Amino acid sequence: MDLEQFAHSVFDAQPFSQYLGARLTGVGQTSAELSVTITDQLKQQHGYVHGGVLSYLADNSITFAGGLALGGNALTSEFKINYLKPATGAVLVGRAVAKSVGKRQAVCQCEIYSVQDDQETLCAIAQGTVVSARS
Repeated sequence: MDLEQFAHSVFDAQPFSQYLGARLTGVGQTSAELSVTITDQLKQQHGYVHGGVLSYLADNSITFAGGLALGGNALTSEFKINYLKPATGAVLVGRAVAKSVGKRQAVCQCEIYSVQDDQETLCAIAQGTVVSARS
């Protein structure tokens, strides 16, 4: 199975990702991109996308980038997120890349953008550590 097929098989097995309507829109040897269409159900009381949705995108993008870099299934062992601007628009995109890869862990960074009419706005930056889920 190639890298992209593997990544999509893992992603397609995630009920929570399916519930949110998330899509795996890009994969590389050490990177991943996920997208979520912004709907009213994902917003908080001020009309911005809820921070939990941004955290989901950061966590899952980081895990995919780290897991691909480590060559298999992986889990996030920790991550931190900084919210920079309220997320509005039509789509959220999370782009993660593994910055350091060892035998058992990868440290990854992720940028979350809100997109409206092909205009991207950086909404959040996250960093996390991913570990191999192999027993």
